[in-house]
Amino acid sequence: METEKIITELNFKAVRSSGAGGQNVNKVSSKVVLTFDLNASQALTDEEKRLIEAKLAAKLTSENLLILNCDEDRSQLKNKAIVTKRFLELIEKGLKVPKKRKATKVPKSVIEKRLKDKSSVSEIKENRKKPKL
Repeated sequence: METEKIITELNFKAVRSSGAGGQNVNKVSSKVVLTFDLNASQALTDEEKRLIEAKLAAKLTSENLLILNCDEDRSQLKNKAIVTKRFLELIEKGLKVPKKRKATKVPKSVIEKRLKDKSSVSEIKENRKKPKL
């Protein structure tokens, strides 16, 4: 993954943010909307695109666009930095290939301990019964 090349492919749009901010909220476009076209990306290989498409399917639109918003700060510049960082973390998480699970055998000592515990519990319960005369 080439981070610098991916960042050049990002599209940013500033829009008016909702929420607190007083009169300033009506004048300043501080919310940043990041869009990334997965199909048109030159920085990712076809295999990487398939991996991201599979892992981030819930976050992608039907045209394979990834859209992220950020309106945490009143500064447009800070929001842009936050959303870019969030995007890069999301892409890295999408590209991470999980390790294959190795099937392991239950150790004999664990099986013996379980059977021993079972029999001891059984014996305790047997001793609770009234004796047969």
